[in-house]
Amino acid sequence: MKRSSVRRLAGFFLVLAAAGALGLAGATPALAAATGTVKTAGDPLNVRRAPSTASSAVRTVANGATVTIDCQTQGTEVTGPLGKTTLWDYVPALGGYISDGYVYTGSDQRIAPDCGVGSGSAECSTGVCAGEGQFRSSDAHFLVYDKDADGKSAVVAYWLKGGAGPFYVWASGGNGTHVDKAVPVAKGSWVYYKVCVANASANPVLEACSGGITDYAA
Repeated sequence: MKRSSVRRLAGFFLVLAAAGALGLAGATPALAAATGTVKTAGDPLNVRRAPSTASSAVRTVANGATVTIDCQTQGTEVTGPLGKTTLWDYVPALGGYISDGYVYTGSDQRIAPDCGVGSGSAECSTGVCAGEGQFRSSDAHFLVYDKDADGKSAVVAYWLKGGAGPFYVWASGGNGTHVDKAVPVAKGSWVYYKVCVANASANPVLEACSGGITDYAA
């Protein structure tokens, strides 16, 4: 049985306070990247943009493949060959997340740092994942995807270090489209964001928002 022990910080200001108090803005996590082996019944395993079975599959990875896990995070509960778990593994070489229930690591506990700190953060809105968003830490860009022809736009709402915001990045081109936009997050600075759907307007009412992620520009 896999144990899901990853804990996400409750909110943006809590993260900032902890980082300020401990001086960890540029610190190295206590755990390093680790490796694992994909274990399925033989079929390829879906790699998803966010740690959710509702999130888009960006590619597949073969049974028996060795993967390098950059970080781990909580997501949709999955029952795989190695047990039931809510833990997901981010694999940069694959460009997304795979359920830890399909990855043999030699341990039933987390083996890599928490995601959402300069490590390919991504999030879905609720429901059928009508919007998806990702903060690309390497160059401070938001990628926002519209995944449903529901007459609404996908939008990322974000706040900068010190609480400035919300600011928005819209994907208003319709179902199947996305935007890639640079945002003013200085190197080493924090950003907190949620992925929502909304009708574009001067005063948008955000709907079906995801949980929040705190990340920083590497």
